[in-house]
Amino acid sequence: MAASRMTAIPTAGSHAAELQGELGPTGRPVSAFPDPEPLVVHGPARTVAVCNQKGGVGKTTTTINLGAALAEQGRRVLLVDFDPQGALSVGLGIQPHDIDSTIYNLLMERDVTAHDVLFKTNVDGMDLLPSNIDLSGAEVQLVHEVGREYVLGGVLQPLMPEYDVVMIDCQPSLGLLTINALAAADGVIIPLECEYFAMRGVALLMETIEKVSHRLNTKLVIDGLLATMYDSRTLHTREVLASIVNGFGDKVFHTVINRTVRFPDATVAGEPITSFDSGSMGASSYRELAKEVLERWRVAGADHGG
Repeated sequence: MAASRMTAIPTAGSHAAELQGELGPTGRPVSAFPDPEPLVVHGPARTVAVCNQKGGVGKTTTTINLGAALAEQGRRVLLVDFDPQGALSVGLGIQPHDIDSTIYNLLMERDVTAHDVLFKTNVDGMDLLPSNIDLSGAEVQLVHEVGREYVLGGVLQPLMPEYDVVMIDCQPSLGLLTINALAAADGVIIPLECEYFAMRGVALLMETIEKVSHRLNTKLVIDGLLATMYDSRTLHTREVLASIVNGFGDKVFHTVINRTVRFPDATVAGEPITSFDSGSMGASSYRELAKEVLERWRVAGADHGG
């Protein structure tokens, strides 16, 4: 059912050299993704919503670490914390309760500009629009706004020329905030935990994305589904990953993110894994994912630097 719902939604292209005779965790030939071409000019940004209504699947971890890996590739990256829990901000060493202005103020107050809210992170080339619990009130207040689904896109628009990638960390729900993120996005990355219950909500998520792409944002595509928290030692995770690939085929990224304690350790330290433990398997995986994402965008004509 989930796979059939997806047929109407375009997907960013994919192309890479396949390594002869080797199969990766996804059961497909291992692909070697090329190093992306350096950018001559920056902007306008491609906006990506990192989305799944199920919590604990690796959305925030993916936003931080993929963002940092893209910044290592010379892309100017803006991360948008669009979850009232503020996990993305905490994961970058910012305490949400200590912030005077957040994405909430940018959404709801006309005299606040994006630069008033912007934070520089410790990663060169990566900035943040932080969030805290105040954002939970925005969902109620936006209901009465004209064009309520487009408010986020409107406030982000002035920043588009300054960045190459904008990544929005969505809250674990399919409410108005998530709809705003999807309406503002060019593409969606869907982290999917390698466990049975993670598969159950995918059909609803795909239906929501399809509705947004038809009614609010015709340019929206699915950049890919990302298998997270993979543990090759267990039959269960191997079977779930096989089911994901069987259901969604090339929409699933070749890169798989393994389960490791280094991710929560990095979060506590307030750093991406790429700087906290640069030589770890987790850092290597997100660097490979960055190359795969950029290659998909290049093939689809969506990366202006490729």
